[in-house]
Amino acid sequence: MDIKFNANEDSNRLLSTDLKKKLLKVYEGGGKKRIAKIHAKGKLTARERISYLLDNDAKAIEIGAFVGDEMYEEHGGCPSGGVVVKIGKIKGMQCIVVANDASVKAGAWFPITAKKNLRAQEIAMENKIPIIYLVDSAGVYLPLQDEIFPDKEHFGRIFRNNAIMSSMGITQISAVMGSCVAGGAYLPIMSDEALIVNKTGSIFLAGSYLVKAAIGESIDNETLGGATTHCEISGVTDYKSEDDKDALDTIQNIIDKIGSSDKAGYNRKEAIEPKENQEEIFGILPKSRADQYDMNEIIKRLVDDSEFEPYKEEFGKTIICGYARIDGWAVGIVANQRKVVKTAKKEMQFGGVIYSDSATKATRFISNCNQKKIPLVFLQDVTGFMVGSKSEHGGIIKDGAKMVNAVSNSVVPKFTVVIGNSYGAGNYAMCGKAYDPRLICAWPSARLAVMGGTQAAKVLLQMETASLKSQGEVITPEREAEILKSIEEKYDKQTSPYYAAARLWTDGVINPLDTRKWISTGIDIANNAPIEKQFNLGVIQA
Repeated sequence: MDIKFNANEDSNRLLSTDLKKKLLKVYEGGGKKRIAKIHAKGKLTARERISYLLDNDAKAIEIGAFVGDEMYEEHGGCPSGGVVVKIGKIKGMQCIVVANDASVKAGAWFPITAKKNLRAQEIAMENKIPIIYLVDSAGVYLPLQDEIFPDKEHFGRIFRNNAIMSSMGITQISAVMGSCVAGGAYLPIMSDEALIVNKTGSIFLAGSYLVKAAIGESIDNETLGGATTHCEISGVTDYKSEDDKDALDTIQNIIDKIGSSDKAGYNRKEAIEPKENQEEIFGILPKSRADQYDMNEIIKRLVDDSEFEPYKEEFGKTIICGYARIDGWAVGIVANQRKVVKTAKKEMQFGGVIYSDSATKATRFISNCNQKKIPLVFLQDVTGFMVGSKSEHGGIIKDGAKMVNAVSNSVVPKFTVVIGNSYGAGNYAMCGKAYDPRLICAWPSARLAVMGGTQAAKVLLQMETASLKSQGEVITPEREAEILKSIEEKYDKQTSPYYAAARLWTDGVINPLDTRKWISTGIDIANNAPIEKQFNLGVIQA
């Protein structure tokens, strides 16, 4: 291997090590002291509950681990949004599990908590897989109630989704393993079946203190809404469990009896590991964003037996399209090529940029995959669409619009991996979050922004200095450098993959070596939801 490969490898392995450290911190939730208090009550933590429930936690994928990262710091922080979400198998059936983390503000709901819960429900609805709620929450975090209560994508949408999923025949099971108060009390009761843990679980619209203040009645919380009350008197819950493990065992038994659903029928054969060494991804992916690399070499290390069948290989070279298998599943891959390439006209095209011919090729390929019922995988490292008079006169806007149209109307499941750059309209055309990928994840090397940092910083610098000059300030070269540094630091933070993951613009930051697992799991859950509509591009410019 050459020196550049080694430098790339060192840089990317450091990024993966940093990812692992960040995840270990996330896994601590609200901290060791709060976890110890949970254990002292005879309860399991949210992560322990999920681990016990799943057949094999190591094979599960976590959605939104970094949600809330560096947000709400003035409120003490909100690791993972105060809720843990994983996709994994229970008794052999793919399920999504949502567990309130009582170590984080007693499981209270922050605005981002609601967004993460809605994302979990969206995954369940899109893929028609069972959803399990492990409830242990103090309800809405009142200091931020105005950001979580009344809007369409706020707290109330969750109960609306409960009702919609029930009508769709999607299994919902809730286990009340701690507090379940106020409006949150509707979630378990709008599920198909509800369990409650004796002595630790409670459900009520208002707790004993509020009841006393509202109507003058004196009553303790256990009598008001404990397991005995709801299993023997009100009939609100269906199962009374003696402890956490008993409740989780009951859920496993219920899931074990569910009949199989119709499958979408995506093609799968026996999985074969890539022939090329996957670890070499760390050396191939450049340390510098200015450097070129061949995306084909990344693809070879992601697909079964390193076999890839390119589509229109010599046309539209800045986008690679082709067929392969990932963990046995047939996939169509659409990937940005970061090499500078020569066209048949002997013109040079910049890597990472979408040209008219590339957009045209991708549009046709996406259409073919929809025709053949092949899931799509987008590998993003894109700086945007080509600009300039030649591109504009050649109809780049029209050709780009066709590609966006094809991505938007695609009926096969889509999965997006942000490997490097994800800038501007390139993010949209390559199936960014706004275009409904079933799952979207990012490598630690990713960057998401409206434009690249260097260009954006220069534009923002011009705007800032013009504003200051209009106010009478003299801008010296030293002052300009100071302003530029401040802009670059802020912009760099906002384009970080962790910044995006904290806000659920992606479902998570992952080690590149976990990419196959994420895509395979995604197709496996998508296979539970047969395609119900035809692929139709509608009206497009000729």
